[in-house]
Amino acid sequence: MSSTTHLTASDLNRSICTFAGLLRAQKEVINRLNVYPVPDGDTGTNMSLTMESVVEGLRALPATATMGEVSKVIAHSSLLGARGNSGVILSQMLRGFVQQFPVDGDVPVQRFIESLAVADARAREAVSNPVEGTILSVARAAAEGAVGAATLDAAVHGAREAARRALAFTPEQLPVLKNAGVFDSGGTGYLLWLDALCHVVAGDELPETPELPDIDVTVVAPASSSIADLRYEVMFLLEGNDDAMPAFRAAWEAIGDSIVIVGDSGFYNCHIHTDHVGPAIEAALDMGRPRDIRVTNLLDQVAEEQWVRDGVASAFDGTTAVVAVAAGPGLVALLTSMGVHTIVTGGQGMNPSTAELAAAVRATGASNVVILPNNKNIRLVAEQVQSFVDVTVCVVATNSVMQGLSAMMGYNPSETASVNAAAMGERLTAIRDGEVTMAVRSSQSDAGLVNEGDWIGLTRDGIVTVAATAVDAVLGLCATLMDANAEICTMVTGDGVHPDDVTTLVARLEETYPNIEFEVHDGGQPLYPYLLSVE
Repeated sequence: MSSTTHLTASDLNRSICTFAGLLRAQKEVINRLNVYPVPDGDTGTNMSLTMESVVEGLRALPATATMGEVSKVIAHSSLLGARGNSGVILSQMLRGFVQQFPVDGDVPVQRFIESLAVADARAREAVSNPVEGTILSVARAAAEGAVGAATLDAAVHGAREAARRALAFTPEQLPVLKNAGVFDSGGTGYLLWLDALCHVVAGDELPETPELPDIDVTVVAPASSSIADLRYEVMFLLEGNDDAMPAFRAAWEAIGDSIVIVGDSGFYNCHIHTDHVGPAIEAALDMGRPRDIRVTNLLDQVAEEQWVRDGVASAFDGTTAVVAVAAGPGLVALLTSMGVHTIVTGGQGMNPSTAELAAAVRATGASNVVILPNNKNIRLVAEQVQSFVDVTVCVVATNSVMQGLSAMMGYNPSETASVNAAAMGERLTAIRDGEVTMAVRSSQSDAGLVNEGDWIGLTRDGIVTVAATAVDAVLGLCATLMDANAEICTMVTGDGVHPDDVTTLVARLEETYPNIEFEVHDGGQPLYPYLLSVE
């Protein structure tokens, strides 16, 4: 436990990790509090994923890390890992919180109190139109509640109590919350940050996770809402000129809402709701280099949320929907975030039937459907679906889920199935992909003798590497996939892969390929601990 007057680097690290654990435990509770007609993803999930990125960065630090080293990781990792509107705002709050912390030594109580105020100010600066009754109100109350405290214990307790009162008042500030009988979801998540600080600094007990059945929220869209009318959420990281950012923000304000731009020193995390995906990205191209672009159909997201809560089928509002085959909760979330309407569980060793795929096509309610089989053994089954349904079906010949992810970059819900299939099929030539798994029997291969229990790396051409460990198999697979034109390597980790192994592996890859950008996603897929693609 820290002294009563100073926050140590270890305290800060523990508080962040404790906060991440609380969000992980309560993310579904926070998700259920999200009552807005455009939920912008799930608030709890987005905040939790943002903090998981920070924790992953902190794991790489030694136990003796200085305050400056811990603060730098928090600022950088939260910016890179921010998800959704709530995650980007949380990232800015954390960056503001550690902004004035010393490079060496501890944080005195007065600096701690000032940092809560900086966190509040930075978050409001990032949002184009700050709304009271949200996480912003709770953060401001926390900053004001700590003022005047002489000890760290008093500061964290004062901040938390003020934040609790502000959260309780949010229904009076926003009628949509009052009508649903709930508090603001983002503010609920931020309160867990203060709970974590109180636990680490003052030894308070951590809050218990409420039972989900105690929360019953009905999503009701207002009769008229400019935000509800905006169809897409666009997010990306932007490497750009700092001086050009005011012009970039102005360009976005002309085409959208829910704008949050977080960052500095030429690197930003950008978020907008808009009907104009192309112009939103083109505005960034005028300022610099956008990457890690994610586009989510918000209207489909609202329909899906209502379907989950009401237990009824959701209608597809567009021309062409996508049905994809995948296994693993992370992969399902990733594909859904890219616009896939319906996921059929399946893959290697779990091939769905024609009837299952046909039922999924009908469930979309769309007149045009594209199927991504994501496995060569499922392609022929998928091609039979057209005979069993009354809508137009096109199959894109994806042999892996990594090809499926790449294909989604060519998807346009407003075009027909045939136009989409052509555009999505062209995307398959943009990547080289492979996977790592354990051999279940001994055999010969082009890469040499394979013994049962060996780790093997496979591409479209077959086995290309044999190794004693999964990590070595990944390194061998990368050696095959990389060439002089490679720019980005995406890795999707499977069920059972330890985060420390991923950290070690990425560090070795970055050392071996210093000019390649590596992206890592937790897919949770069975049998294949590592899926990779290079573009």
